[in-house]
Amino acid sequence: MIGVFDSGLGGLTVLKHFLKRLPQYNYIYLGDNARVPYGEKSHETIYQYVKEAIDFLFAQKCEIIILACNSASAEALRKIQREYLPAKYPGKKVLGVIRPLAEKFSGNNKFKKIGIIGTNATIASNAYKTEIKKLNPSAKVYQQATPLLVPLIENGCAHQAETKIILKKYLKNFQIKKIDTLILGCTHYPFVLKEIKEIMQNTCAVPDTGAIIAESLENYLARHSELKIKKSKSPKRLFYTTDDPIKFKKIGEKFLGQEIKNIKNVSLQK
Repeated sequence: MIGVFDSGLGGLTVLKHFLKRLPQYNYIYLGDNARVPYGEKSHETIYQYVKEAIDFLFAQKCEIIILACNSASAEALRKIQREYLPAKYPGKKVLGVIRPLAEKFSGNNKFKKIGIIGTNATIASNAYKTEIKKLNPSAKVYQQATPLLVPLIENGCAHQAETKIILKKYLKNFQIKKIDTLILGCTHYPFVLKEIKEIMQNTCAVPDTGAIIAESLENYLARHSELKIKKSKSPKRLFYTTDDPIKFKKIGEKFLGQEIKNIKNVSLQK
């Protein structure tokens, strides 16, 4: 069983690509919609929330968990991997989304001026900049916090005119800097990928990050057969939310691109 966790609905843009590229596996999705967005929370709070989430998912028999949330990956992943897993879940794996994206765009020398948008927490952590600079020291990295996007997307306002106005303001500096690549440093943002591409026009590459993360997971599973994650002829898709399942279904189906069944409410707070 593969667990996918996000602060809200954004991780569904990643799960969408998992189901397309790796449909033979069982998946559990957990969205902490009651406490979204994580990008405005402190490091300590995000770490606590992530611990609660992985406790829940491992209790559901997951062998591996993907933190399909950039804020969680930036603020909690390293500590989870170095301290929490060895102490409580030896042999289990928790992966993030920042490293795969950094690797994808740092290994290609044609990307010299890289822009990153993300939540306040992700940008303040410098997680992307640090990873990219490790792999490609000569790259110029420009960052922009875009805190209004997650609430707008979570509330079904992704494609409204007001959102495009806000996007234009956020992206203006990247246009001035003439970046050649824009990394969407939040799994919610592929939902406004079309709007972002229209604004940036043909000035830079704006990849769908979910496809890159799915490719990375496929490669990881191929290298780690010891995880014993079994394929299924009738794979399960289970969905949990800490908020209203009806709202999750209504908006979440737009993110996932298909009908969502088996949505249950869960409380992570102990």
